[in-house]
Amino acid sequence: MLVFQGTLAGLVGGILMGAVSEVFYRFGIFKSSIFIIDGSFVTRFMKRRADAIHTYLFGIPVHLLTSTAFGVIYMSGTHILKWNPRSVWILYPYVAVLWISMLFVALPVAGQGLLGRKGSRFAWAEQLFLHIMFGIGLWFSLTFI
Repeated sequence: MLVFQGTLAGLVGGILMGAVSEVFYRFGIFKSSIFIIDGSFVTRFMKRRADAIHTYLFGIPVHLLTSTAFGVIYMSGTHILKWNPRSVWILYPYVAVLWISMLFVALPVAGQGLLGRKGSRFAWAEQLFLHIMFGIGLWFSLTFI
């Protein structure tokens, strides 16, 4: 049950985060899409051509897999520590750690530079908003599903 809840919560959060990212990117509000960032990293790693089809073909599953993993980690951690996973006071710091990790680890590893500066000077704000969306999706699925 614990793994199922974590998987579902991470998946819901990841879908919300990815959908918002893609819509905002398509409307020009964001300078990049999380699917493109993930897909470009994978295609570069695999030494494949980074056309739009391959970028999305790899980016969407990678994003959803990592989101699912973060949902399972969250549920496992709250279970081990006997914390209420539905508490926003526990969820906020977890999402903040994910956001900081994205800015200082994941984006540089993905070739986007520290804080995602290669993508946009406001990538940090885009990522903050997206991580808030992830947290909302995670919380929603734990509370209502």
